[in-house]
Amino acid sequence: MNPKVLFLTLNMFGFTGGIEKVCQIFGKVLTDMSLKLGAIQVYSLYDKPADHDSKYICRSSFRAFRSNRFRFGISSMLMGIRSDIVVMSHVNLSIAALLIKTLSPKTRIILYAHGTEVWENLPWWKSAFLRKYCEVWAVSEFTAEKLREFKNANPEKIRILPNCLDPFLKIPSTFSKPGNLLKRYQLAADQPVLFTLGRLLSNASYKGTDRIIENLAELIKLYPNIRFLVAGKGGKEKARLEELVNNLELAEHVIFTGFIPDEELSDYFRLADIFIMPSQKEGFGIVFIEAAACGCKVIGGNQDGSRQALLDGKLGTLIHPEKKEELLKAIKENLENLRSENSSRKIQSMCLEHFNYDQYLKQVQGLLLNELILRSRPVSVEAIQAMKLLL
Repeated sequence: MNPKVLFLTLNMFGFTGGIEKVCQIFGKVLTDMSLKLGAIQVYSLYDKPADHDSKYICRSSFRAFRSNRFRFGISSMLMGIRSDIVVMSHVNLSIAALLIKTLSPKTRIILYAHGTEVWENLPWWKSAFLRKYCEVWAVSEFTAEKLREFKNANPEKIRILPNCLDPFLKIPSTFSKPGNLLKRYQLAADQPVLFTLGRLLSNASYKGTDRIIENLAELIKLYPNIRFLVAGKGGKEKARLEELVNNLELAEHVIFTGFIPDEELSDYFRLADIFIMPSQKEGFGIVFIEAAACGCKVIGGNQDGSRQALLDGKLGTLIHPEKKEELLKAIKENLENLRSENSSRKIQSMCLEHFNYDQYLKQVQGLLLNELILRSRPVSVEAIQAMKLLL
């Protein structure tokens, strides 16, 4: 019997970020597993129908609810009690999963745990529900450790499922700096470029962009024409960083690029000499492996899930994010040993070996199918008809 799978998510296409990217890739996996599954459905709370991208999942399997919580909740229950497996992409979807489990006790519930959303004391009912009824797929051992620390999951039901590269990421075959971006930002090919990427919202200060800016003056003494490109959608964090740049009189050296579309992403990694994000709260850090897949040198923090993304230092340089001397030393050493065609290809090869899509698909397939115990269960026709009336 092939299981029916329902995937519940907050956002999949209408918002950009690491969790959203993971959801897109997981949707692609479900699509590629369709012959082994009875049926697949993806329900997204905040997406609009126009946000849908058929590269990842076919339109008939995707339903967007335009932020309508009531319709999303009722529809999730209706579909969930007819599904063998329900995967929720965020702990904030626990109420829907709890209602499904109440109506259909034999439904298998899985939480996909990414990072900070589960690194805290959750409301008692969420924590109790996760521990008693849910399997948890953690994107890194660090996130799994946090789940155990806060007792937000049954340790015996935690599985590690590292993130993978988007199968549609443009993987470069050469690593020279792209002329269009050199021209756009008025850069010379031999000009040292640091690059970071992330949403610049009010809760993004943990990514460490401010620490790079604060130490840029030291680097300018050695590299007078160094540039630091800060990419991502703006918000309160962008305003704070721009104020910091102006106060330190570094406007000539820091460039805020704004949002970068997916089709240009690999070109930015080729433009950069170093991708740097000394974060303290990454559950994994999918952007690290995207940079490495494009042959870019990487610097990340050693206090969170970045360690797993960077293979404990094999794929990049790990530093303590709050230690200035480690940050400066790592940047200097990486700039003194500029990347070559061979070094970039070595980084890329190692990344593709460990984080390729096919490997991820096999891992998900194993978790979904090899650990599945299916039980037939009747669903009340009357209950289904009653809920349909509410829609």
